[in-house]
Amino acid sequence: MYDNGFFFFFWYFYSYHFVGLKGLDDLPYAITLPLKSSFVECDENITLNHPWRSLLDFVYFVISSPSPSLRLVFTIYVHGISGLRFLSVTPSRPIRTVKARRGQDTAAAATEEGNGSVIVKDENGRDGRVVPAELHKEATEAYMAYAMSVLLGRALPDIRDGLKPVLGKFHPHGDSAVYDSLVRMAQDFSLRCPLIRGHGNFGSVDADPPAAMRYTECRLEALAEAMLLADLEQDTVDFAPNFDNSQKEPLLLPARIPNLLLNGSSGIAVGMATNIPPHNLGELVDALSVLIHNPEATLQELLEYMPGPDFPTGGLIMGNTGILEAYRTGRGRIVVRGKTDIELLDSKTKRTAIIIKEIPYQTNKASLVQKIAELVENKSLEGISDIRDESDRTGMRIVIELKRGSDPSIVLNNLYRLTALQSSFSCNMVGILNGKPQQMGLREILQAFLDFRCSVIERRARYKLSQAEDRSHIIEGIIVGLDNLDGVIDVIRKASSNAMASATLRKEFNLSDKQAEAILDISLRKLTLLERNKFVDESNSLMEQISKLQELLSSKKQILQLIEQEAIELKNKFSTPRRSLLEDTDSGILEDIDVIPNEEILLALSEKGYVKRMKPNTFNLQNRGTIGKSVGKLRVNDTMSDFLVCHAHDHVLYFSDKGIVYSARAYKIPECSRAAAGTPLVQILSLSDGERITSIIPVSEFAGDQYLLMLTAKGYIKKVSLNYFSSIRSTGIIAIQLVPSDELKWVRRCTNDDLVALASQNGMVILSSCKIIRALGRNTRGSIAMRLKEGDKMACIDIIPAVMRKEFERISEANQGRGRSMSGPWLLFVSESGFGKRVPLCSFRLSPLNRVGLIGYKFSSEDGLAAVFVVGFSLADDGESDEEVVLLSQSGTVNRIKVRDISIQSRYARGVILMRLEHDGKIQSASLISATESEPEEVEAASEVLNRRAKMKQCSQSNKDSNVQSKYRKQNKVLN
Repeated sequence: MYDNGFFFFFWYFYSYHFVGLKGLDDLPYAITLPLKSSFVECDENITLNHPWRSLLDFVYFVISSPSPSLRLVFTIYVHGISGLRFLSVTPSRPIRTVKARRGQDTAAAATEEGNGSVIVKDENGRDGRVVPAELHKEATEAYMAYAMSVLLGRALPDIRDGLKPVLGKFHPHGDSAVYDSLVRMAQDFSLRCPLIRGHGNFGSVDADPPAAMRYTECRLEALAEAMLLADLEQDTVDFAPNFDNSQKEPLLLPARIPNLLLNGSSGIAVGMATNIPPHNLGELVDALSVLIHNPEATLQELLEYMPGPDFPTGGLIMGNTGILEAYRTGRGRIVVRGKTDIELLDSKTKRTAIIIKEIPYQTNKASLVQKIAELVENKSLEGISDIRDESDRTGMRIVIELKRGSDPSIVLNNLYRLTALQSSFSCNMVGILNGKPQQMGLREILQAFLDFRCSVIERRARYKLSQAEDRSHIIEGIIVGLDNLDGVIDVIRKASSNAMASATLRKEFNLSDKQAEAILDISLRKLTLLERNKFVDESNSLMEQISKLQELLSSKKQILQLIEQEAIELKNKFSTPRRSLLEDTDSGILEDIDVIPNEEILLALSEKGYVKRMKPNTFNLQNRGTIGKSVGKLRVNDTMSDFLVCHAHDHVLYFSDKGIVYSARAYKIPECSRAAAGTPLVQILSLSDGERITSIIPVSEFAGDQYLLMLTAKGYIKKVSLNYFSSIRSTGIIAIQLVPSDELKWVRRCTNDDLVALASQNGMVILSSCKIIRALGRNTRGSIAMRLKEGDKMACIDIIPAVMRKEFERISEANQGRGRSMSGPWLLFVSESGFGKRVPLCSFRLSPLNRVGLIGYKFSSEDGLAAVFVVGFSLADDGESDEEVVLLSQSGTVNRIKVRDISIQSRYARGVILMRLEHDGKIQSASLISATESEPEEVEAASEVLNRRAKMKQCSQSNKDSNVQSKYRKQNKVLN
């Protein structure tokens, strides 16, 4: 330690070989730099581009960027704040020996130079070994050299054999990395075709670690030996010395099929990475054969035989968009899902379970199960009651039990979206070719392998040809010796040594050294006539083999045929069926609609444009004549406008008073409680100022034979094909042209076989066929629907389906000449004052449009029609309506009652009280919904009712006395 600072040596050495340092003479770099507070400037006019904040940052920067041959020593001298210097030296100049000064010389040097730093001077007194250089350039060059060495020597596989550099025996880095690689090559869930057969614990798909090296055993798989090592000893590849020059190891292996595509590869290096998926052996050989027969084959032709990756863990590959992109450019994203089944656990309670049989590639099964459990515990994943792992040696089985009433498809889609049950494999097909990292597509990789395999076949053929020619040469000499056996024996007998005998044989019989040595090495038993014939046969066989090898080397076609033949042999012996199935669907991207149940919902719309979504059980069933339940809090001077039932996945068409239609999914409306005020429609739709939504139509499918029937306040009606509204821009499109001061009020969906019922506020009704209404385009006005009397307005419109129309026509024909029937279907009238009634549909006759109509409801001067519905769609066993109607008052009170409780009366009757409105104004809107299912606890009680109703149905006939039917209706009412 010195008084004015400290003296610190740091060196970093990195190389492939052990090279010892013998002193300062072995150091080609000595860098000196002044330490400034900003670390931006230095003397010798050197400018740094990196403003290191501290000395530690600078040292970390340098030592993290070494090159394979870089050896650095940093002589750091700190004096206060500004004593550090780095001098960059290149070894191009002659380096003279440095002698360290000891004792007093060292002290003198320390006094003269500052603090013991070593300075070398040339004859002129200058620093002869020091050449100023910019540090950032030196670091950049060193870093690039290091990066390339890692890319080529460690991280990226070779395109030709699909392997990374081979380790022959030992390595100074130790054998832990080698054992990890060996373990992975033995895992059938990591490699599509494992190369190692392991005995012992080699890990699991749950990411359990393998046993220690001393507890496991392994050997090569038959496929690995046949695919990679078959021709290794026939001079098919180059060999190079290992790290300590003790032995030679191959630079690559003579693979017979593209192992890079068979088992895939992954690796990350400096600024570059690779991730190649595995493939099926049989499909890979087929694609290789296609390219052999047709070198100009397109990617589509290759995909016919190899449609995509084949992962060892199976799974479902969603779509082929990512596969096409990866095979074409070398980079793509493949979406993989686990393979699942739905099992019924209990037929009585309808409880089901999701069974996961396969998971995506490189997914940790234990982590997947734990993640699902955490999501269920955190309420992020609903509908799951239990999860357990029942996997064993026979296969994978993860059981996810669902709660009663849960939709398995929705839960499964949530699992895909929130867990690794659906994951993506990012293809980045980068490998080493001709000493450079390259990103290649499928065709380029196969072509590069074919070129490599051709060179292997040529080298193997030349090696065999050389061996055959050498052997043929020796056999020729042996045959010559056997033909001159007496002379050969005489020469050998007279020779004084082996060398003299060999020389005499060469001279007497014109033999080469090898032939003479072969004759001398022959044993006496080989001198028989039978052995001579064997040598002659061997000579003929060798000549035939030489001819075939020469022919092979001269024909590229035969080389390719041999490549295909050897690959097909491996396919026939080792191929297995495909594990990953390809789904011809979308890319597997999940949207909101995939994870939202398509359940029945209620939509409520207010006059001021507030909408909300509620569950159907928000309003319980009530009796006729009750006050009802409030639909929620309303804004000041706001009233309810519409109330309807649809499904969450439906397209909801919003029609405004200005004749503009907008579209949005039903689930886009936020779900809220009954007491909530709702969401302004301007947050969902692009409404203009003053524009109001007057009608809402839910559409689950845009069928070509369906239409929308529009009715304006002034009585104009128009029919437009539903297909015109399948694609609506966010700003809306024109639905109908309006006359001045008119507005669009009602829109209904219909077909040509349906009937339409039109009603005015004064109770006038027209029943007409939809077929007679001509279909028009969107940007038209329509025709007159009804002749309205002075002061009268249109009140509502409803559609009578074709099925109910046939029943209506049958009943009308049956009742001709007799009294009116009171059986369904019926028109349900709801007045503004809360009264209502059912009138048989057969009480009205069909008539064309633009008529006054028939009286359907006779109102007082202060009352009017609020809504009219065609009921009788759903009938119970007793022939009564099984539907329900939801009434909505202006103040927001809702009442839900059974249609069967509403009396059947004539067209002129006043009706019965449906909803008491002493303080609630008038009925604003009404909606018809199907009957709710019985609760489980009511099933037992309801069974008795159904049995009694069945008996009543058997007893009742079409023309039975009404008193008998009345008796059973009373009994049924008591049971209800």
